[in-house]
Amino acid sequence: MTAPFTSLADFRSLCAALSTPDKAAIAGATARNAQLTKPQGALGRLEDLAIWYAGWRADPRPAIRAPQVIIFAGNHGVCAQGVSAFPPEVTVQMVANFEHGGAAINQLSKAAGARMDVHALSLATPTADFTLAPAMTESELLDALQKGWSAVDPPADLLVTGEMGIGNTTSAAALAAALFGGTGADWAGRGTGVDDAGLARKVAAVDAGLALHDPRDPLEALRCLGGREIAAMAGAMAAARALRIPVILDGFICSAAAGVLHRLNPAGLDHAVAGHLSLEGAHQRLLDALGKQPLLSLGLRLGEGSGAALAITILQGAVACHSGMATFAEAGVSDA
Repeated sequence: MTAPFTSLADFRSLCAALSTPDKAAIAGATARNAQLTKPQGALGRLEDLAIWYAGWRADPRPAIRAPQVIIFAGNHGVCAQGVSAFPPEVTVQMVANFEHGGAAINQLSKAAGARMDVHALSLATPTADFTLAPAMTESELLDALQKGWSAVDPPADLLVTGEMGIGNTTSAAALAAALFGGTGADWAGRGTGVDDAGLARKVAAVDAGLALHDPRDPLEALRCLGGREIAAMAGAMAAARALRIPVILDGFICSAAAGVLHRLNPAGLDHAVAGHLSLEGAHQRLLDALGKQPLLSLGLRLGEGSGAALAITILQGAVACHSGMATFAEAGVSDA
């Protein structure tokens, strides 16, 4: 799907004029839920998820038939500051692993029946080191947003965005700090498993980036401190909103990308739920800022969209119960 914006100003305007869920579908789904063969509220949060999904799909009795998982990969100049336990070459190697079906996200996507696509974004040209210069030019940011938007398959009925990029937890921490306040110590975590010295370098890099750029605007924060794959995730989530495709958010890096949309419009993530709480220390703080309650908490910290892909099955279960269960009348069961 071709991106309908040719400038950052156009993208900003799209984020200001958002689609909304279908009220009639919500009413119909709520009424159906009240008649299903179970005590009221017995399926807990699954009931709310099914009604939420029905509203965005404009169908009071929906089904999930075509989930899509998109992995975006980018390289980061801030790696020059020694912020990762792995070299940037691993990004290229992992993209090949995705393409050959060997990563965790391949298995989880397959288990959920999801189409999986991989987009490598200028891996041979890392973003600039944001401790020394803005990570991206305006044209580079625009290109990443457009590529993210265009990666979404319009027939999809559920979207997960994931990422791969050595150094991107540092970029995400800096972006979160710019969007929601705080310092490197508040947002930087161990990421790929850095030791104490590596964590100190991450904190210092985030603080140096904030001091150099001090961006107040969400898109400018994304340009100065983000990465191509982070911007692409934001673009894909914005496209999903335009198409009324519900989104399951992944971990810390995906949530930082989502934070840009949230800051551009407080209703910008109404079509999204948080798939899981990652082990990255500041993820809970970020979810709190987004107003999202995670579906799962399993100690995951892999990225790749893995936690969100696993949560697809939770949403599938919610929708299957809602749409497939009999009502009291259909089952001949007394509801008195």
